[in-house]
Amino acid sequence: MSRSVYPKPLKKNARIAIVSPAGAVESKDIEKGLSLLREKGYVPVLGEYALGKYTHGYTYAGTEKERISDLNWAFNDASISAIWATRGGYGSQQLLRHLRLSRFRKLPKWYIGYSDNTVIQSFLLKNGFVSVYGQTLKTSSFGVDPGGYEKIFSLMEKPSLTYEIQSNLFNRGGKAKGILVGGNLSLIYALLGTRYSFDFHKKILFIEDIGENYYALDRMLISLDLAGVFRKIKGMIVGGMTLMGSKKDNPNYADSFDPLAYDIVKERVGKYVFPVAFGFPNGHIYRNFPLLIGVKVSLSVGEKVVVKF
Repeated sequence: MSRSVYPKPLKKNARIAIVSPAGAVESKDIEKGLSLLREKGYVPVLGEYALGKYTHGYTYAGTEKERISDLNWAFNDASISAIWATRGGYGSQQLLRHLRLSRFRKLPKWYIGYSDNTVIQSFLLKNGFVSVYGQTLKTSSFGVDPGGYEKIFSLMEKPSLTYEIQSNLFNRGGKAKGILVGGNLSLIYALLGTRYSFDFHKKILFIEDIGENYYALDRMLISLDLAGVFRKIKGMIVGGMTLMGSKKDNPNYADSFDPLAYDIVKERVGKYVFPVAFGFPNGHIYRNFPLLIGVKVSLSVGEKVVVKF
């Protein structure tokens, strides 16, 4: 893959499309996020179906056709400078075959989201474009740290950042450089074997997840291993592993960085030699520091963990 394309830095009065490519969201759940955008001098523009609702085994923000319409409008409307997802949930994978980037290619835009949005960000990277893996607009049950939003604004205005975090007992030391790929592990796993899957060769892989049974976590990791992912990557960053297992049986159920989940990850990558940084503050957690998918990153794991874009 050639060098990924950065959208232009975001300027005041920029119009930001608000879309819901997956689950339905209530207007009250995004009021705070919309207010933050306005306070920063941006103009949020809601997609036609951003607050829609369609139930078919799951409550989506709209039918597939409606959600595709919103995304393609946001991608290709020349007056839009960025696209911010209201939430994740489930449903983005349904849209991949129908996404169009005809005008987007000439005028790339920032795309911000996480969780189920992983598949859209993989799609964008396959087409050569950088995106922000960061907090959606919905106020979640575990809260939203305003600092995460501030860092997203900073990245869109000047896409360079250095994070320094505390070391973690599960870490494996070392240094590596490579393009950052990944996101939610369940979606990375769901894309394996498809033409929408990330290219893992010489990449730094980021993973996070929520609400998975431990055996399901293990199954996904084994699938990545069998697919050769861990033979290809140069380093790994592990974010939140939240609400894993069952509340009844897991004393660490409320822990953002579940130690048993981390132990399972550590075991599955144990035979490989790349550096691994656990405890990175990104994922379904309160303190969510944005990452740039598709950008070359420097990873140093030692007494401190340094991640530099």
